[in-house]
Amino acid sequence: MPRATPHKKMQLFRTWLTRCPIWCAWQVNYRCNFQCRFCNYWHDAMGDQPELSVGQFRRGGKKLARLGSVLISLAGGEPLMRPDIVEIVATLAEWHLPFVTTNGWFSTPELAEELCEAGLWGVSVSLDYDNAAQHDAQRGRPGAFERALAALEHFNRARKYDYQRVNWMCVLVDDNLDQIERMIQMAAERGAYFMVQPYSSQKTGSDRFKCANSGTVSRHLMDLRRRYPNFLSNPYFLSKFDQALNGGVPGCMAGRGFFNIDSTGDIAVCVEHRHSPVANLFEHSAQEIVKRLRADPAPRGCMACWYNCRGEIEALYNPVGLLKSMPTFLLDRGKAPRCVRGASQSVTAG
Repeated sequence: MPRATPHKKMQLFRTWLTRCPIWCAWQVNYRCNFQCRFCNYWHDAMGDQPELSVGQFRRGGKKLARLGSVLISLAGGEPLMRPDIVEIVATLAEWHLPFVTTNGWFSTPELAEELCEAGLWGVSVSLDYDNAAQHDAQRGRPGAFERALAALEHFNRARKYDYQRVNWMCVLVDDNLDQIERMIQMAAERGAYFMVQPYSSQKTGSDRFKCANSGTVSRHLMDLRRRYPNFLSNPYFLSKFDQALNGGVPGCMAGRGFFNIDSTGDIAVCVEHRHSPVANLFEHSAQEIVKRLRADPAPRGCMACWYNCRGEIEALYNPVGLLKSMPTFLLDRGKAPRCVRGASQSVTAG
């Protein structure tokens, strides 16, 4: 049974107050069954790397708990490829707020129920288009769109606790900006929230998939957020999209607000700096890990990305962003409101 969420939220606040990182991207593997066009992980054969055992996850999670509770994003690769993913979630949920980012392919009603029962804080299902043809082509796997939609429904039905959230996670690329509104609606129809982050060339070294910088992207997204109650992305985060698409956002807090643990326990300031680790989860104390993360000069001047893991966390260190995040973190309302938008009126059901 996971520790009570209010207690963990208090510990998360303690982590924030002491200026320790509050978000950890923990790569449970680098294996993936997709061949996404805007990601090179599958192409680089990173799936050959070793993976941590459940026992090692427990040791690592317990060590991180010395800092307080942490938002832990279990990612990869495709984390649901791990047959022990339920045990991993249950272990980390004892101290932290674990959530899973998945392409949805391996989701089943039974697995969703087991993960929610284990104490999953939330799940983000990757969906980039409002139709199967484009999404499947982008992800390199026929059937990806239908499997992802099914995953949203699996997790929405499987929710055990009020705090558990199901998110439709979209990567903003060169040809899907005009589909954002429809995707928000489709998410609401399935009881899911909607979140978005811009593509970064760090994944492939190419700007080919970058959304065109018209100077109106932020305004468009923030207008949609005002109109759709299930659009969860922080307004502060959205307000920086134009800047991110036109040179980048300065002041990266990698290593201070968030960090990365790879599939071997090596720790870096962020996932894109995983090849330059500053510490190891099993070789260094929690205090030494924080010290080394803070001392790494890599993030200084870096403006290469505006990922969700960066912008949403940095919003918590901005007064406006922090205020807008309070309902998400303080209220145990995981189920997204259903909404239907017309040209001149809206109907919202809680």
